[in-house]
Amino acid sequence: MRKYARVASALALGAGYSLYRARDVKSSVLRAIFGGLATFAVGLTATAVIAGEWLRLQACPLCIFQRLLYLLIAFLALAGVLLPVWSRLWSGLIGLLAVSGVATAAYQSWLQYAPEASRECGLGEPTLIEQLVNWLGMLWPKLFMATGFCSSKEWEIFGLSMANWSGLGFLGILIVSVGLLNCRSAPADFPSR
Repeated sequence: MRKYARVASALALGAGYSLYRARDVKSSVLRAIFGGLATFAVGLTATAVIAGEWLRLQACPLCIFQRLLYLLIAFLALAGVLLPVWSRLWSGLIGLLAVSGVATAAYQSWLQYAPEASRECGLGEPTLIEQLVNWLGMLWPKLFMATGFCSSKEWEIFGLSMANWSGLGFLGILIVSVGLLNCRSAPADFPSR
């Protein structure tokens, strides 16, 4: 009987180790995915800033708001790297920001393709987004100063404007965050002896 108890104990310890390893592997994968999201978001923001300086593009309030959303996504993704245990929370928040980014980029794309049918941003009473962008522009003008019009398509590559490309970037982030939300959570802690 004692022999069976030792075997059962050894199997339980082995199962506990495998649960620990599974959680450790999943944590590493989550950290890598969140790190990739953070790198992607910061890379897109840096690309927008560098392209704006290099090509002398004038960023509009919606462009700047999309930069802000990318930076918030990067911040939450870094939180996911540091605290992968709360991956579902970070994924949900990143997904909400990505939906906001897709909507903002779609609205800006509509402004660019039908400027006569739309009310130009920056004219008239400032919206909440414009007020936020103006406030950030006063704090960090190099990164957040809006001087352009939302309806102008100053830069295109492969027939898509920067707003279109930004929308595709947000859509990619949204797909990854939905995938992370659909992942099963990490296995529960093995009960102590």
